Amino acid sequence: MRKEQVLTRMKEDCLVAVVRAKNKEQGEKVIDAIVAGGINFIEITMTMDEGNPVEFIQFMADKYRNNDKVVIGAGTVLDPETARAVILAGANYVVSPGLNVETIKLCNRYRIPMLPGVMSPTEAITALEAGCDIIKVFPGNVVGPGAISSFKGPLPQGDFMPSGGVDVDNVDKWIKAGACAVGTGSSLTKGAKTGDFAAVTAKAREFVEAVAAARK
Repeated sequence: MRKEQVLTRMKEDCLVAVVRAKNKEQGEKVIDAIVAGGINFIEITMTMDEGNPVEFIQFMADKYRNNDKVVIGAGTVLDPETARAVILAGANYVVSPGLNVETIKLCNRYRIPMLPGVMSPTEAITALEAGCDIIKVFPGNVVGPGAISSFKGPLPQGDFMPSGGVDVDNVDKWIKAGACAVGTGSSLTKGAKTGDFAAVTAKAREFVEAVAAARK
């Protein structure tokens, strides 16, 4: 998928599921449950308890290769070496908890969207100057929804996506504050801890409905 298509789709869907898989088997069930609930953007983090996350990304990218709705990305990418590995494994976008300009340059070289984590205007400006189209505001539970409108005041040209602390009850606040998309993890996948993947699907549907309502 081309970079422009990924960015357009991400803003249209407005919802990214962050999956911190325990292992390949559990991770696959979680992702399948999320997709069944209507969330199409899956961010697989590099923080797996067991197994190789790059191989897991490749496995899921191959599984959904012929599904034109599902978009697999990689999260918790800390350096350009890891970014290159996940891109070659099939990740269509790369997300980081922090700002690393060399990682951004690597992703730009391969024309893959890179979403760096920022908490300050200086970091946001650096990300924009480096060529980032969407900037991750992280951790969202620390700064709160007001951070989005605060960033967009002096930087109206920026697109911001919060991650961390986003749940069904507050997702509308993030979107109304100006977020172009939101990332959600533990709130969405909580049911997987007890093997209740039906609960993950149900929560995904709740998120989709909440986002749709907030955007009206």
